[in-house]
Amino acid sequence: MRGDDGTHGADGTAPGTRAGGAAPATAGAGTAPGIRPGGRAARRLRGWGGVAAMAAACGLTAALTLVPLSRGDLGPARVSGAGRALPAETGTCRDPEASLPPSSAGGPAVDAIKARGKLIVGVDQNSYRWGYRDPATGRLEGFDIDLARAIADDLLGSRDAVIFRAVPTNQRIAALENGTVDLVVRTMTINCKRIGQVAFSTAYFQAGQQVLAPEVSPVTGYDSSLKGKRVCSAEGSTAYEALERQSFGAVFRDAHEDSPEDEDVHTVPNQLDCLVRLQLGEVDAVVTDNALAAGQAAQDPAVELKGRPFTTEYYGVAAKLGNDDLVRRVNQVLVDYRKGPWMKAYDRWLRAVLPGITGPPAPKYRTD
Repeated sequence: MRGDDGTHGADGTAPGTRAGGAAPATAGAGTAPGIRPGGRAARRLRGWGGVAAMAAACGLTAALTLVPLSRGDLGPARVSGAGRALPAETGTCRDPEASLPPSSAGGPAVDAIKARGKLIVGVDQNSYRWGYRDPATGRLEGFDIDLARAIADDLLGSRDAVIFRAVPTNQRIAALENGTVDLVVRTMTINCKRIGQVAFSTAYFQAGQQVLAPEVSPVTGYDSSLKGKRVCSAEGSTAYEALERQSFGAVFRDAHEDSPEDEDVHTVPNQLDCLVRLQLGEVDAVVTDNALAAGQAAQDPAVELKGRPFTTEYYGVAAKLGNDDLVRRVNQVLVDYRKGPWMKAYDRWLRAVLPGITGPPAPKYRTD
């Protein structure tokens, strides 16, 4: 399906679910995909409209809906780029944020996008202020969406020359490897493990992992107060990796993790699912990027960030390994974006929930 803002669906799955999964929350239902009403009584969703309103916004009409990619239906490569390069040696990784020097030159990947006339970008449609559908206009909005449109404008001369595809957290890398999307602009952290799987631009935002919990919770942060608590994180996220390294005795895995019977309660495909499970009392806390958590706290004033960020992470635009010309072109866009548009986007989308940021992180370039 295709919407009037150039959105395409990947399959027939409803927004906020993966193929074969449960249906999304409906307006007024107060429930989320895959959650049964039993257990602790659900607190009333508040703030920007809560998750029920977010689900309603994401499901305005079939024609306006972005659809997540299913696990088995990513399909064949659609972009003929420079081909797959050998993965980087992550064991010798020293500075993962260092990217290729910027360039406005063309190349196989850039030329393929220009021939198509559209840039295909994997984004989130459920992260308030980063990538979400405005319920009033039905249009995708947010900090990441602004950046994706700026890249499309540079490549194709129009901010609207872009097709957005909703990609769950755990499918971002697969979507690039299969050529389903040209780029992923979706709060994706650059790290040593991932630079062996995808090619990153220079960093465009600094974030850190933090704990989100109800205001009245005894949880004080990423510490021993998590012992025995049920903690939610997104599959394939750096938050889940952090919990694997140090859980403080928290319960953070599902009973049937990574199997067809996976309950998707403690580990979920999308971060917004964690907020819903927190609101319904299915989990006690969430571990996620503080940048995302700040947007979630803005949606529901009954939750708050606990403690301080316990990591320093940088978001980058991801491309398929080997598409060096496209990475260089994105880095050239970021050179200009940092000079003014970045701060305008920050003022519009993030300042209210993440105050005190004075500018984007400085770029780092590889010298080899």
